[in-house]
Amino acid sequence: MDQIECVIIGAGVVGLSIARALALEGRDVLIIEKEDAFGLHTSSRNSEVIHAGIYYPKNSLKAQLCVKGKELLYEYCEVRSIPHKRIGKLIVATEDFEIEKVKQYIAKARDNGVDDLAWLSQSEVRELEPEVSSVGGVFSPSTGIIDSHNYMLNLLGDAENAGAVVVYQTSIALIKPKEDGFIVKTEGLNAHEIKAEIVVNAAGLHACDVAKTIADLDENLIPQPFYAKAHYYSLSGRNPFKHLVYPVARKASLGVHVTVDMGGAARFGPDLDWIDGIDYSFDNSREELFFDAIRRYWPSLNRDQLQPGYTGIRPKISGPYEPAADFLIQSQKDHRMKGLINLFGIESPGLTSSLALAEMVSQLIESNGQ
Repeated sequence: MDQIECVIIGAGVVGLSIARALALEGRDVLIIEKEDAFGLHTSSRNSEVIHAGIYYPKNSLKAQLCVKGKELLYEYCEVRSIPHKRIGKLIVATEDFEIEKVKQYIAKARDNGVDDLAWLSQSEVRELEPEVSSVGGVFSPSTGIIDSHNYMLNLLGDAENAGAVVVYQTSIALIKPKEDGFIVKTEGLNAHEIKAEIVVNAAGLHACDVAKTIADLDENLIPQPFYAKAHYYSLSGRNPFKHLVYPVARKASLGVHVTVDMGGAARFGPDLDWIDGIDYSFDNSREELFFDAIRRYWPSLNRDQLQPGYTGIRPKISGPYEPAADFLIQSQKDHRMKGLINLFGIESPGLTSSLALAEMVSQLIESNGQ
């Protein structure tokens, strides 16, 4: 039986960030990934936005880790020359009754330590985005965009250069706690049995399923998974937007907003739909919904400019009629198993928070005397 100090389950952006952090500390790290490459699920099927930390409840993990992670991420991108831009984001009110809600974002962001938001009048919004129709808005200068694949490639490179190893097409069959660690049994291309001191479950969409393989783990500690499917449409032709543009949310999600990729192309999304499992098929019947939502703030949009893009799925731990759940990070104090860390519900702003999440996991391991 092989022995390793740390097993990281999941090679998405969070798993890779954690593997990098632990490997750079001098720990022996093995990354186990069920797919045949890294970052094929939530990490690559998103808006690639570096979030400022505006919307999340005060003192929540999402707020704290997003704000800290944003600064760490910008610094990392600068050092590594990872393609990114502090492009800025406009949150616009399209009707008078929305103005107060938009202005509340300024106070909410300030509660989270984000103090650079500014209210813009209708004319000031038009100066920034001439084709956007609004009655005013808020501008977030620290919101940005990133090449997420390039970012993950750098994380993996750092981890491997520090001695970490990744195995693909390998799933977790059983995690059995022992007095001095865990026996991790895997199946698939690299089926094996490994003894590990530390196990970090960063499996994203599959985190709850992985947790169910942990012998003696109280099932009440495993949250019910929910899957929120996002559709994205791309814009054909000229992109008139210089910034990200978000309308005021009129339901649980943030609505159909404009993001811009590193190539300068615009896309619209997400419109969230609740599904029972992982299904990335594209439902083009949603075009009418997108068209109507976008024309609220961009009335000159023509229907033939919308082209089907891609879908992504968020690993949520709260349902469609519940308040959005915070990140859930369980350690020894929660389940009494030394060396086990479970990460559940790591959806947006998971990419932005990834380096801060890695720091937190490292500190939890250190505080447990490992």
